Amino acid sequence: MGPWDPNWRPDPTGRRLIAIRVARRGALASALMFGALVVVATLVSHPLPARAGADLAVGVVLALFSLPALALLGAGLTAAALGSRPSAASAGLAMGVGVPVAAVTSTMIGVFLLVGIVPGVGDGMSAAGMVLRSGVKAATAISPLIALASLAWVVLVRRLGRSVD
Repeated sequence: MGPWDPNWRPDPTGRRLIAIRVARRGALASALMFGALVVVATLVSHPLPARAGADLAVGVVLALFSLPALALLGAGLTAAALGSRPSAASAGLAMGVGVPVAAVTSTMIGVFLLVGIVPGVGDGMSAAGMVLRSGVKAATAISPLIALASLAWVVLVRRLGRSVD
């Protein structure tokens, strides 16, 4: 719903604009924090044979594939993180569980499309399967970091939410 909708009414309180700004900040914080963890997870899992700098480049590309999903997850959970303490705790738990799923799924889609577009590279399904296997293994390996980053994300979003009001 927006200004072009016949039922749209302006928000004289400004709460809608504040909610949009806070959701954007939550999305940005999620993408930055957990995108960095995707690079760490890629370096831990070594999905490709080690070459000079190839692991870091692959980690950055995979992190770029996962950023949209991580940002959407952060934007969606921002409102819950700003609620009561139990609601914020559930948002942190949902973030901790949802980050590996969102990152791996988005990366699988990106790798499938990239491998499918480039001729002669290989089968997109096997590349997506490799990303799934290594992503699950890497997420398990860095799960304590994911839990700490989820806690930090909730604290950061709650502070950002207070500064906008």
